[in-house]
Amino acid sequence: MASTASLLPTDYATLGSFSFPPFSSAHILFTFVSTVQAEVNPKAFPLADAALTSQILDLIQQASHYKQLKKGANEATKTLNRGIAQIIVMTADTEPIEILLHLPLLCEDKNVPYVFVPSKTALGRACGVSRPVIACSVTTNEARELQGQIDTIRNQIERLLI
Repeated sequence: MASTASLLPTDYATLGSFSFPPFSSAHILFTFVSTVQAEVNPKAFPLADAALTSQILDLIQQASHYKQLKKGANEATKTLNRGIAQIIVMTADTEPIEILLHLPLLCEDKNVPYVFVPSKTALGRACGVSRPVIACSVTTNEARELQGQIDTIRNQIERLLI
């Protein structure tokens, strides 16, 4: 009996050593636009549109590389309480949504802008993990490479809240 490696084309025989490229923001944006529009909870306000969501996911990807990102609802709560949160991003397809609804109240108390994006899968991919992420926090840093981009998105999110 022939081995399976000999039945496959030669480029598939070395698939074990192949590393997949990181997800691009266009791929992440396509993922949530094509799959989750029907699952968005009406309690999720303010909900980012497709263009703002793309910018937010790009910022989250970059913040992950600069170690300025905390993933998960508990970590987001901790950054708010410590006063180091710049932006809080939550997902509108979280089930049940009530596990996130304490965060907008904390954000308003701490004067931190918050926004909902449609897909927890897309947020997880932007955070650089293979699992869905329901909330994340972009935090402050001494290096401040992303401060201009953070300020731009903060202003856009604050316009949604008005």
